[in-house]
Amino acid sequence: MNKKTFYIILGFVAFAALARLLPHAYNFTPLGAIALFGAAYFKDKKWALIIPIAALFLSDLILNNMVYSAYYEGFAWFTGGFLYIYGAFAMIVIMGYYLLKKVTIGRVIGGAFGASVIFFVVSNFGVWIASPLYPLTFEGLIACYVAAIPFFHNTLAGNLVYCAAMFGAFEYLRSRYPSVQVSGVRV
Repeated sequence: MNKKTFYIILGFVAFAALARLLPHAYNFTPLGAIALFGAAYFKDKKWALIIPIAALFLSDLILNNMVYSAYYEGFAWFTGGFLYIYGAFAMIVIMGYYLLKKVTIGRVIGGAFGASVIFFVVSNFGVWIASPLYPLTFEGLIACYVAAIPFFHNTLAGNLVYCAAMFGAFEYLRSRYPSVQVSGVRV
């Protein structure tokens, strides 16, 4: 991958991360798409993980300290349950790295669905563990997952829309400008 392509991919990730600052429905975010996009196009596994997580962290800093500052005392580096959120995000990157070695529409849609399921399962497990709302029993875990079902459709919709936008725009750019190529990606 040449430097130009690297910076274009980096720009796509940064732009999508900034989209988190726009008003949106709850859980309708580009997070899954960022993880999948980075996994698909950063051929170096280190960048495929580091850059999407850095984008998540930096956008979290802005959101926590500007948009949601009333909910925190002082400067907020992380939110409660961040280990589960970042853990889910890392799992999505890893899934995407293997699933999207060959980028196809079907794999991107499958990745968006898989990312939504991973985020749902892991983040809500974290809510169950950390929240006093649910007893730490099997019934409490089920109650937590059931309460989260109404938010799943927004997560899935966000992943699908942002994946379509990011992957579609990047593939269009690659088709128009042959110098924008990612070695190792077969389309």
